[in-house]
Amino acid sequence: MTDKVNVDTNADLNSNAGISWQEEYQREHLKCAELAGRIADLESANEELTWKLNRIKNNPLWKMSKPLRNVMHWFIRQLDRVRNCGGIRGIFHKLDYKKRERAVMKSYGTDSFPDEERAKLERETVFPRMVKISILVPLWNNKREFQIEMLESVMNQTYQNWELCLADGSDDEHAYMGEICKEYVEKSGGRIVYKKLEKNMGISGNTNACLELATGEYIGLFDQDDILHPSVLYEYVKAINEKGADYIYCDETTFKGTDINKMLTMHFKPDYAPDNLRANNYICHFSVFARSLLDGGELFRTKFDGSQDHDMILRLTDNAKCIVHVPKLMYYWRSHAGSVASGIDAKPYAIAAAKGAVAEHLRGHGYDHFQISGTRAFETIFRIRYEIIGTPKISIVIPNKDHVEDLRRCVTSIREKSTYDNYEIIIVENNSETDDIFKYYGELLECEYSAKTGVDVCTSPDGKISVVRFKGAFNYSAVNNLGVKHASGDYILLLNNDTEVITVNWMEELLMYAQREDVGAVGAKLYYGDRTIQHAGVVIGLGAHRTAGHTHYKQSRQNLGYMGRLCYAQNVSAVTGACLMVKKSLFDAVGGLEEGFAISLNDVDLCLKLREKGLLNVFTPFAELFHHESVSRGLDDNGEKAERYNKESEKFREKWKAVLEAGDPYYNPNFSLDRSDFSLNVNGQGKE
Repeated sequence: MTDKVNVDTNADLNSNAGISWQEEYQREHLKCAELAGRIADLESANEELTWKLNRIKNNPLWKMSKPLRNVMHWFIRQLDRVRNCGGIRGIFHKLDYKKRERAVMKSYGTDSFPDEERAKLERETVFPRMVKISILVPLWNNKREFQIEMLESVMNQTYQNWELCLADGSDDEHAYMGEICKEYVEKSGGRIVYKKLEKNMGISGNTNACLELATGEYIGLFDQDDILHPSVLYEYVKAINEKGADYIYCDETTFKGTDINKMLTMHFKPDYAPDNLRANNYICHFSVFARSLLDGGELFRTKFDGSQDHDMILRLTDNAKCIVHVPKLMYYWRSHAGSVASGIDAKPYAIAAAKGAVAEHLRGHGYDHFQISGTRAFETIFRIRYEIIGTPKISIVIPNKDHVEDLRRCVTSIREKSTYDNYEIIIVENNSETDDIFKYYGELLECEYSAKTGVDVCTSPDGKISVVRFKGAFNYSAVNNLGVKHASGDYILLLNNDTEVITVNWMEELLMYAQREDVGAVGAKLYYGDRTIQHAGVVIGLGAHRTAGHTHYKQSRQNLGYMGRLCYAQNVSAVTGACLMVKKSLFDAVGGLEEGFAISLNDVDLCLKLREKGLLNVFTPFAELFHHESVSRGLDDNGEKAERYNKESEKFREKWKAVLEAGDPYYNPNFSLDRSDFSLNVNGQGKE
C-alpha cells in the first residue's frame, strides 16, 4: 500500500514541485482518515437504524397489524399503477396493450414454425456457401421423451447440410439412450454420429468428445433436453452468406413441460455487446461458429465446468471478425429439476466457474486488480470494478441560469458526498437575473461577484471552482462547449444543475469505464425525486418522435430491469448529457456538442459521433444521482419549446437517417418503440 502511495505522490510532484513528498503523503493520509470517518459514521447510523427497525418488527402490535398493512399496501400499489398509467383511461389502454401482447407472444411458439410451403422453399434454397454445421450434443442420463424431442427438432431442420454429433456418457440404467440414438442414426442417413463413451467425463469432456466426431466447417452447441426452431439453421446459413458471419446466436425462451408454447421467460437479446457479455452470459443459446475460431484450442475447458459456455463464448467472440445476432426466437430451453434454466441453485459451482471465466477474459485484455461480484439480480450477473489508473483530474461542467437552490444542492452534494478528490467545478453562467445566484457565486468563489462583473472567468482561491460567463442566448451545446474550453482536466463530466449525488463513489464508477481505450461516453443511473428512474440508458428510435428515448423510464429504483439489466454495466447507443463523462481528447476530437442541436438531442448526437469512431458507450447503474428534471428547464411539450424540439428532432432524423433505419443494436427489434418498458412490439414481429 505504501509503495502505491509513493508512486502516486511522485506523479503529483511532477506538477506540484513546491510540495514535498512528506506533505503530499500527509495530505493523502488525512483524506483517507476523513473517508474512514465518513464510513464509520454511516456504519454507526446504519447500526442504529437496524436496531430501531428490529425493535419495531418485534413489537406485538406490529405483528398483529400485518394483515391490515398488507391490504393498505395493496391499495397503494393500485393507486401507483393508476398514476403511472395516466389515470383510469391509461389503465384500460395498458390492459388492451397487454391483451395484444399476449396474442403476439403466442406467435413465437409453434405458430412461428414454417408451413409446408415455406419449409419447402427453405429446403430448396441453394446458398453460395452450403456450409456443413456440426451440432454437438453431449449426452448423460437424459429422459426418454426429452431425448426424442431433441433429436426430432434436428431432423426437422429445413436446412439439410447438418451433422449431429452425440457423445454418450450415460450409466447402465439409461441404456435406452444408446438404443434411441442408434434408431435415429439409421433414420438420418448417416448425418447423425453416435459414440458411447467409456465413462462420463462431465459436460466439458463429453462435449469435447462430440467435437472429435465433427467434420463440419461450422460448429453448433445444443443441450440434450432442449428444442430448436425448424428454421434456425436456415437463418444462420443465410447470415453466413449475406454477412460473412463467423459467430451467430439468436433469441431464446424457457418453457416447462413438453409444450414449447408454455413459455416462462422470453429473452430478446441485444446485438454483440462486450460489456454486457462480461457481466452476464446473455448470448447463451444457440451458438454456432466457424471451427477456425477455435484456432487449435479447446472448445470447453473442464476447469470452468458449470460455466464452460460463458468461457467459450468470451474466447470465441474475441477471435470472431463478424458476430451476428439473429433477432428471432429460435431456441427453446427446457426448464426442469436439475437444469440451469430452473435456477442457478441447481448448479451452485457455476457461480465460481463464471467468475473464473470472466477473470481470465479480463486478464487477457490487459486488465488487472479488478473485482467481480454478484448482484442483487443474480449471483452470475456480475458487477465488475476496474482499477482506476492514477488520479486524473475531472472537470465537472455545469450550465446554470438562476435557480440558486438547485445549483446549491448540486454543488453541495458533489463537495460533501464525493470520495474522489481531484476535480474542478466549472459553472457556466448564462444570463442569470436574480441577486441570490450572484451572491451564491460569491460564496463559492470567496469574492464579490455580481451581474455587472465584467470578468469572463473567475476562479476560487483553491482552484476547485470557476464561474465562466456565457453571454449569448441559451444554447445547451454552446454553453457546455465553452465550459469545456476552460477545463483543465483530462476528463469532462457534463452535469445538469438540477442533479444531486447519491452514491459517494459516483465519479470513480464513471471514471473506471471512461479510462478504457475502447470507451467513449459513460452515463449514470438517474432518478426523479420520487425515486423512480429518469435515465438508465438511451435507445435511438424510441419514442413518438422516433429519435431517442430512455429505457425503464419511471420504473421503481428497486426494479431489476428487463433480464436484470438495471443491475450491471452495459453498452448502450447513448447516455444522457445530464451526467456524462468522456475523455476531453475524445470530446474535442468529435467536435464537442453540435451547436445546431441547441436544446435537445445534442447528447445523443455526441454519443453517436463517438460510436462512429468505433467506441463503446456505457451505462452503469452503480453511479446514482437524483435528477430533479424540468425544475430548471421547464417542460418541452407545448408552445415554442415543442416547436423547437420538433425542428431539432427532424434535423436529428435527417443526420442519422441510416443509423435510425438500421435500428439500435442494443435494443431488440421485437420490442416496441412506443414504450420504454421492453414491451413486445404488437405491430409486427422482429425484422428480417
